Amino acid sequence: MIRNNWTRAEVEAIFNQPFLGLVYQAATVHRQYHDPNEVQISTLLSIKTGGCPEDCSYCSQAARYHTNVKVHKLLPYNEVIEAALRAKENGSSRFCMGAAWREVRDNSDFDKVIDMVKGVNSLGMEVCCTLGMLSEQQAERLKEAGLYAYNHNIDTSEEYYEDVISTRTYDDRLETLGNVRKAKISVCSGGIIGMGESIDDRIGMLLTLANLPEHPESVPVNNLVPVEGTPFENQKTATVWELVRVIATARIMMPHSAVRLSAGRLELNYEGQAFCFMAGANSIFSGDVLLTTPNPNATSDAELFQILNIKPKEAFKDAKKQGVEFNQIPSAQGLEHSH
Repeated sequence: MIRNNWTRAEVEAIFNQPFLGLVYQAATVHRQYHDPNEVQISTLLSIKTGGCPEDCSYCSQAARYHTNVKVHKLLPYNEVIEAALRAKENGSSRFCMGAAWREVRDNSDFDKVIDMVKGVNSLGMEVCCTLGMLSEQQAERLKEAGLYAYNHNIDTSEEYYEDVISTRTYDDRLETLGNVRKAKISVCSGGIIGMGESIDDRIGMLLTLANLPEHPESVPVNNLVPVEGTPFENQKTATVWELVRVIATARIMMPHSAVRLSAGRLELNYEGQAFCFMAGANSIFSGDVLLTTPNPNATSDAELFQILNIKPKEAFKDAKKQGVEFNQIPSAQGLEHSH
């Protein structure tokens, strides 16, 4: 049953139950709503890196921190399309483009991103963007260009949020999610664990997501990758057991959603990742780098899929299943012209 009225007590009871019972419950729910032997492969490309005015304590791209990230302006159109083609050849059915912006501005850079969305969409891939805060009109423009999903994480609980970021509010994040939803774009929103938050904060984050008017179609669960030069550089990250607990609880609370095993996967062995899949994770990000953090390469992912007999999920499968509108442009128009 799909619910948007969870109480904290109910979620605590699920989250804190014995580990194997929790995984069993999550695996049962997972099998009701998803093919357990199918995992979507997604690729995330940083199309504009570094120089961000925000102060997210975990982020290597904040201008105020001295990290090893090399700042680069918006990538050229052809480079992005070539990266998308490579990702598709490696089995990815979703291609996400990330820009280190505080918010989208109505300028020539946004026009270029619109063209990139059209170009990637014409390859028959699910196109996702993560560009910061977004107005309703900007969301509409992205939708018209064929954007399938928009990622905007809430990061943590509302209570812990100010310990992580001070340059935008929790409500700002929820407002962007509302604008994405109004434009009928698939919502991708999750958070990060291992930032020093409490178990209550993890439960609070899941409560916020599951009690939105509609569940996000995608819920990324990230384990912090501490970056030298950021306030969280010495943070002790979450264990695989803590990660699986969050994934399993998310699966039970948001049964239709894709739960995406995101940053921090490099720290997990195959057994750990298998446990995450068992508990309901059904998407991974492939490629050596996730925006700016290291990630397992395509070869090790192919080996893992072979060991577990998992097959990659095709593009738009969830949209077809749920009757979601999407602007897939099957022809290869828009690929020839360069910008």
